[in-house]
Amino acid sequence: MIHIDGAAQIATLGGAGMKPKIGREMAELGLIEDGGIVIEDGRFVFVGSSGEARRYVELHSGGKPVTVLSAAGKTVTPGLIDPHTHLVFAGSREFELTLRLQGAKYLDILQAGGGILSTTERTREASEEQLMAEAERRLDRFLAHGVTTVEAKSGYGLRLADELKQLRVARRLNAVHPVELVSTFMGAHAVPPEYKGNADAFVRTVIEEMIPAVARAGLAEYCDVFCEEGVFTVEQSREILMAGKRWGLKPKLHADELVSGGGAELAAELGAVSADHLLHASAEGIRRMALKGVIAVLLPGTAFFLMAPPADARSMIDAGVPVALSTDRNPGSSPTESLPFIMNLACLTMKMTPAEVLTACTLNAAHAIDRAADIGNIEAGKQADLVIFDAPNYQYLQYHYAVNLTDTVLKKGRIVIRDGKRVTA
Repeated sequence: MIHIDGAAQIATLGGAGMKPKIGREMAELGLIEDGGIVIEDGRFVFVGSSGEARRYVELHSGGKPVTVLSAAGKTVTPGLIDPHTHLVFAGSREFELTLRLQGAKYLDILQAGGGILSTTERTREASEEQLMAEAERRLDRFLAHGVTTVEAKSGYGLRLADELKQLRVARRLNAVHPVELVSTFMGAHAVPPEYKGNADAFVRTVIEEMIPAVARAGLAEYCDVFCEEGVFTVEQSREILMAGKRWGLKPKLHADELVSGGGAELAAELGAVSADHLLHASAEGIRRMALKGVIAVLLPGTAFFLMAPPADARSMIDAGVPVALSTDRNPGSSPTESLPFIMNLACLTMKMTPAEVLTACTLNAAHAIDRAADIGNIEAGKQADLVIFDAPNYQYLQYHYAVNLTDTVLKKGRIVIRDGKRVTA
């Protein structure tokens, strides 16, 4: 039994039922001042005032050992959830920063053989063990920043053997690392060099070879596609995602990142779990997403790093679209594992409130990967994923920006970070 005692504030994110929070609901955090939490067998069994939690422990410990964690002066939240990353790849692309500072655009770099294609070359050359080692270091950094669940996309292989290699690494990491992984197949991340000028033929390969192989191996839960000008058209994206659905892979898509191209509308049409990026989503696309309950996964770090205007989060929230946030961890446009910094950016560049941001990185992020039945808030019966932050209240997390305030992290009721350091035993 673990007893978290005397928290200055607990943000339970309770009261949402089984739907993501929308509109004004996103500011409702279920706060408990001077709170306590009791955990047993990897699950929350009690959350309430400090006095009530102490009485619960007295009545139910039954002589069993109790680990007491003082949260005096600190804030407790659900474990942070990152619902959009490109976790498994080889190498880095720091040289592109100078090119962008000199005026090169994202598609310019991609079409010149850089960008995604540069990482594809390195990833194809890498062994599974090398990919495993690099991705594990990234996961360690995620965990150190309070992230307990991460979605991981393929998409740097762009041919069957290497896409499967990426997805196998994600599965292996999920088995050995405290951070829980949810896998997405994204073979349609770019048109590989061997198909240059013949994107339709590559689409057929994705549909006829890659998707069936991934599904048969049980290596992914979702299918994603880069629906964007110069990459895959709306029609090509629809074909790929419909094929994924036929094979049991739920649709997600990169939509309207660089131009307004109908990606948000396609997400609504297909009933996608989420549409991500959305820097240039149309008003009609936002309206349709709200009607269909498609979650907008916004990536302010990508806009920040590409020096682009961010997504219009306020219009989406006001329209009733459920909003989640993510690092978009990738080697080209968002090389960071600091979800707390992304939360800072969401406030400072998209005018989201600290309460909305916390909802977007916990409960709504859980819905964006279909895990809200088990994680995303703190309530009896749920999996005991939580973070104790060295902060007197949740607002302080966004006020004290670009600093890692993570003190203690629990995953499935096990202490994995304590006093800011990894616990391995």
